[in-house]
Amino acid sequence: MKKKLAAVLACALAFLPLPALAQNKPDVEKQFQRWIAGDLSAEAKKAGVSERTIKAAFDGVSLNWDLPDLVPPGSKLPKKQDQSQAEFSSPGAYFNEKRLQGLATTGRALASTYGSTLKKIEAAYGVPGEVIVAIWGRESGFGKARMPYSAVQVLATKAFMSTRKDMFREELIAALQMIQRGDVSAATMKGSWAGALGQPQFMPTSYMKYAVDFDGDGRADIWNSVPDALASIGHYLQKEGWQRSRDWGFEVSLPQNVSCAQEGPDLAKPVSAWAATGITRVSGKAFPSADLKADGMMLVPAGRGGPEFLVTPNFYVIKEYNNSDLYALFIGNLADRIAYGAGPFQAQWGDVGKMLRSDVLAMQKALVAKGYDVGNVDGLPGFKTRRSLGDWQAKSGLAQTCYPDASLKGKLR
Repeated sequence: MKKKLAAVLACALAFLPLPALAQNKPDVEKQFQRWIAGDLSAEAKKAGVSERTIKAAFDGVSLNWDLPDLVPPGSKLPKKQDQSQAEFSSPGAYFNEKRLQGLATTGRALASTYGSTLKKIEAAYGVPGEVIVAIWGRESGFGKARMPYSAVQVLATKAFMSTRKDMFREELIAALQMIQRGDVSAATMKGSWAGALGQPQFMPTSYMKYAVDFDGDGRADIWNSVPDALASIGHYLQKEGWQRSRDWGFEVSLPQNVSCAQEGPDLAKPVSAWAATGITRVSGKAFPSADLKADGMMLVPAGRGGPEFLVTPNFYVIKEYNNSDLYALFIGNLADRIAYGAGPFQAQWGDVGKMLRSDVLAMQKALVAKGYDVGNVDGLPGFKTRRSLGDWQAKSGLAQTCYPDASLKGKLR
């Protein structure tokens, strides 16, 4: 019976449209090689890459069919699926305490080992060593994470047949320019499955902008040189606007009479003005005097259902490294653990982030219809959605939570 069922299924599957990874691979591989020899090579040469470098870089390179988000020629783009994204799902798991403790312990030891180097980096770029070490740990486990992929193969595969071909094409050209300049050979240019390179996990365009030679050997080696990797992270943050002598932010307590619908970098005001409303640090300490006259921004990534923060512009610089509130909070908390022996955020992450993306999307559309700016109408509750929801709640006589939940589905239409 099992054999008959298998035969019926095989026959039925033969008449179904071929999925992305079941295309005629030999034909697609031929198209790939023609694309390299034609269109891509022409663009690379315009960018200053020689024929010799192109041939050497692609010698023996074939498509990597195991990568995600591939759309081979002739295939339809996949339908947009519900997205499970750490920033907008229940955030507690993102701040795994065991992992944070492990990273902090190793980070403190390495901050001591490379203390003199980190002081020189801070003098050059203004970024505290603990922030650099925290990013180093988060991105590559302090350089210990395996990066087994050929960056050229990954970038070429994605530039040829992924859902973001244009982006990866730009990164591939930058990778070829790196090889042309002698920064790294194609064989030793190893990275992640997304094409991110070395200990800082730079994309090639970021390497071209921010990688620095800090150990003085004549090249910026973010794969094998810890000083180069750490200084490159510091240079990245400096170029993105890091402000010397300012923290990343503070966990705070918002009084109930203070609206949570005030978050976002576009609603910045002096930290002293926030403090005047009754907002206090959960540590009981006063805000640093250097911050009182400088801008701060409210951040409530889980609305009233989680830790609350006042952050500085440096928080948004960290987000330039990875555009996620939770990522930047992770780095900030890890940096505080490394530098000061801090622990977890005091407030607990509530039971939030479990709504279907389609339900959040419906709420966003309803808010837009009422004249609110929710940012991207995409089913993901970013800060503009959260504060618009909080404002609507207040005007509707509802408890202000500033985060979508199932109880609001029938009320917000």
